[in-house]
Amino acid sequence: MDNSKDQLMLKFRDDPRVISVTAVENPKQLPALTDGFDILLLIITNDLSLNNHTTNYIKDELRIQERWVDPSSLEQWIRNGDNRNIIHWLLKGEILLDHNVYLEGLRHKMLEFPVDLREQKLLFEFSYFLRKYLQSKEYLLDEHLLDAYNNILEALHHWARIVIIEEGFHPEITVWRQVRVINPGVYKLYEELTTSKETLKQRVQLVLLACEFSVMSKMERCCKALFSILQQSEQPWGADDLQNHPHLAEIRVELPLLLNKLARKSLIREVAIPMDEELNEVELKYTTA
Repeated sequence: MDNSKDQLMLKFRDDPRVISVTAVENPKQLPALTDGFDILLLIITNDLSLNNHTTNYIKDELRIQERWVDPSSLEQWIRNGDNRNIIHWLLKGEILLDHNVYLEGLRHKMLEFPVDLREQKLLFEFSYFLRKYLQSKEYLLDEHLLDAYNNILEALHHWARIVIIEEGFHPEITVWRQVRVINPGVYKLYEELTTSKETLKQRVQLVLLACEFSVMSKMERCCKALFSILQQSEQPWGADDLQNHPHLAEIRVELPLLLNKLARKSLIREVAIPMDEELNEVELKYTTA
């Protein structure tokens, strides 16, 4: 294995397209982390045409997967959690090549988990939590119990990631193992939802009630990143302006619902801007409360 890694390092060492390479060996207990390959190579590239390029091959009887990604996309994965494996790859992988110590610097930043990154991830998780929580409530009212269960289970996963981030840790693949130590109360809710002998409806109602009292109280804390953006301008922000903001792009679909909820809770302020006097139309824009 070590000899193969040395050969792989030589393969990329003089390639001008390559910034850094890290190798992740197949962990037998969680082979899905490497898609079942013996080695996963995460290759950071400055060639945008290779972004999200994947190659699978066999070398010296080892099954190898190469995943190419540019720095911008990689850092987006870290911010919004699109790729749940990325934390393991970057923190546990063996760095084979690292021009300008890019990967070491990124790893150090992740371990520090700075406040701005933490707040960005909290906003991401809360916006998706809110959607799933409200959808579950609606399905429950309409007696669509399986859909209500599925959505509240997803909401509970986002809640779990929120409490992990609040403690200063990155959510891992095995999120419930983390939560069991960090917040036994949230873990207990997960157990109640998935294994309790109560009826499906009663289990969903229990978690919805817990979400209402516990997570909704976190709204102001979790939306600090959005409040900071609103404060960047003295003029109210239109919904379209906010949806196109680079730091909100990952939650653009969830943003209208989140803005409406924040306004109803008086955490932000809606401002009515005249659009068409003849039609008596006004546009809703948003600013800090």
